[in-house]
Amino acid sequence: MGIQMKFKVKEVNIRSSDPYITLGKADCIELGVKENDRVSITGERTTIAIVAYSDDIVEQGTAIIQSQILKKTGLGKDGTVDIVYAHKPDSVRYVRKKMDGEKLTKEEIEAIVKDILENRMASIEISAWLTALHINGMDIGEIADFTMAMAKTGDIIKFDRSPVFDFHSLGGVPGNKITPIVISIVAAAGLMIPKTSSRAISSACGTSDFVETFCDVELSADKLKSISEEVGGVFAWGGSMNLAPVDDMVIRIEHPLGINPRAQMLASIMSKKVAMGSTHLLVDIPVGSEAKVATLEEGKLYARDLMDLGDRIGMHVECAITYADQPIGMAIGPILEARECISILEGKVHPSSVIEKACECAGMILEMANIPNGSEKAKGILESGEAYKKFMEIVVAQDGRPDLKSADLQPGKYSYELKASNPGYVHAIHNKDIVFIAKTAGAPSDKGAGLLVMKKKGQRVETGDVLMTIYAENEAKLKRAQEAAISNNPFEIEGMLLRRVTEVRTL
Repeated sequence: MGIQMKFKVKEVNIRSSDPYITLGKADCIELGVKENDRVSITGERTTIAIVAYSDDIVEQGTAIIQSQILKKTGLGKDGTVDIVYAHKPDSVRYVRKKMDGEKLTKEEIEAIVKDILENRMASIEISAWLTALHINGMDIGEIADFTMAMAKTGDIIKFDRSPVFDFHSLGGVPGNKITPIVISIVAAAGLMIPKTSSRAISSACGTSDFVETFCDVELSADKLKSISEEVGGVFAWGGSMNLAPVDDMVIRIEHPLGINPRAQMLASIMSKKVAMGSTHLLVDIPVGSEAKVATLEEGKLYARDLMDLGDRIGMHVECAITYADQPIGMAIGPILEARECISILEGKVHPSSVIEKACECAGMILEMANIPNGSEKAKGILESGEAYKKFMEIVVAQDGRPDLKSADLQPGKYSYELKASNPGYVHAIHNKDIVFIAKTAGAPSDKGAGLLVMKKKGQRVETGDVLMTIYAENEAKLKRAQEAAISNNPFEIEGMLLRRVTEVRTL
């Protein structure tokens, strides 16, 4: 511990990936700190920040502190804060240990997680941690310790009803809008399934992005618990609650790196489920050449790890390995996906890929509750209208309109049709290009942006047929999406004759 000094505070509303505090150079010398050192800041509470210095914008005896940091510390009674040098945490040594390929103890993993939560680790150190996990991984015991350590950093919801069923998809396939259908079927069968979902990170639409077009997804933990116990299901955004907050902090750093370490992915999923009080979990593992999980064998490995991890933390886990070589259904983008999802529940004509996947997944959950012939039971609940009735109960409980209809949801008014330039059969649809085009149109931030896939793999196409329709909320974004569609056409169209091979004969 070094010299402790008292500082006046100048608050600035600037956000950054690391918690920075700016001091004058003379004050840095007196404190015995240099740029990028850590300091402990104490007002009503204490937190850690990283030092930057400037003689031009800060007076001696004053500290420029970001609003996000000041909110954590508050001010002392005299309107000042105390600042003192803070040593580099031991967890940095544990990160290096994992970089060297060694196994970490439960206590070392807990120390890393705690220091991330308390801002003791800089972004570059968390990046090193993620890189170490990406290269060297963790065994299943380490992942279980990592899972529980992350879960304990936030709230744990304790339901009065049991069992607590849950559903999660690894993602990586556009148009995967089945979650509200699955939840409505399962809840209509009398089970409780409180579902938290994410917003899009790299995709064109996350579940919460389209659900919030027709009801409130930002629920408190108390409201989530109340709705789940009374109605049986919920469609909530996980970010609105304090569930495994370290996971969200790590994801913000993970995304720009373009890596998703297996250990981090598994612990991320399961820590949120522990925080939700889940006792039974079905995980959807979409498998396809452009999905997060590329092959069936890789999907089986993920399933085995998830089930083993569930055993270690006291949760019953089953997995559904699903097809992901083309979009699920036709719609990609918030309003378009919401409209397709609701129209299926209403009983209108629907893409078979959505209904089949939803009923198979819901059926597996029903069978986990000892309800026989799960997929047939799920299909019956959907076709009878029971699922739609339960869906509307959940929507109203989450402050949605009681007269909600799929026809009410209209996409952006600007549109463009991508047409086939030659006849043949749809040989392949490239999901990554589909996502890129939808995002270029404005999805998911523009709720009316996205696209409808009009032709699927194996279908016959004639010259001039519409392959997909792009929607946008303004002309400029539509123009960019149109250009992206033309230059990155996601459809491969081939004739039945791929190549003609003949023998040249001489007479």
